Amino acid sequence: MTRARLLRLSAALCAGAALPSFAQQQGRPAMTMNTRPIPSTQEALPVVGCGTWIGFDQRPGTDEYKRLPGVLEALFAAGGKVIDSSPMYGRSEETTGELLAASKQRENKAFLATKVWTSGREAGIAQMEQSFARLRTERMDLMQVHNLMDWKTHLATLRGWKEKGRVRYIGITHYTASAYDEVEAVLRAEKLDFLQINYSIDAREAEQRLLPLAAERGVAVIVNMPFGGGGLLRRLRDKPLPAWATEIGCTSWAQVLLKFVLSHPAVTCTIPGTSRAQHMADNAAAGAGSFPDAAFWRSNAGSIGL
Repeated sequence: MTRARLLRLSAALCAGAALPSFAQQQGRPAMTMNTRPIPSTQEALPVVGCGTWIGFDQRPGTDEYKRLPGVLEALFAAGGKVIDSSPMYGRSEETTGELLAASKQRENKAFLATKVWTSGREAGIAQMEQSFARLRTERMDLMQVHNLMDWKTHLATLRGWKEKGRVRYIGITHYTASAYDEVEAVLRAEKLDFLQINYSIDAREAEQRLLPLAAERGVAVIVNMPFGGGGLLRRLRDKPLPAWATEIGCTSWAQVLLKFVLSHPAVTCTIPGTSRAQHMADNAAAGAGSFPDAAFWRSNAGSIGL
């Protein structure tokens, strides 16, 4: 190799090193968010999404509403896509539909999940049609029976809608351990795509029967309330991160708590709620890298002092 060619090659290598990575050019973090397969289809689903309870119940023109486009931008930039809502969340469905329409990201990036929360076949159909309109979509990725309300009636409707292609997946939800016996009975009796349930480092009852049963039945699990409904984060806010947090790639308590939830092999995705872009980006970072095993948490979770 001539000296001139060597100099040209060196210059090219230096220039290449100075260029941002492809991920950075696309506005995504260098570490890609993990995905896990939905058991019923093997479709890959990013492991951290966004819940819309409270945070998206905002009206246009308010300061709170103006922050929300940044939340979705942070979710998508990190490789996330699941957005979960419900007609019981005030204006959240409508806000989500408006923001996705304005960003033109519905078809390309969003996996929309919402719920039916009423009694009676006709009332359920009317409410779900309203959700389609509010979310501005002709096909829902996931429709869930919220808190098992009149679940037999709604699942019958949803099976028909799934056959027609109006919904892609169907499931059930709950958020309290007192309902776990009924949740278990429905999981055993019905063929479902998804279970949405609460699970966090200080509320681990779902580990006992529901998470293993979901894995056995081939049901994807979306975890709600990964921060224990918010109280857990408030209790940890002023505590220093343990030294072992850096070992698992965590720079915040939120990431530690999300890593715990995602460490369970039955969990497909978790949906921490937020109305701030910086919190969404921080949450999404927990979905990258590896996840500790059960032995790690047995050794270290106690040091959190819960």
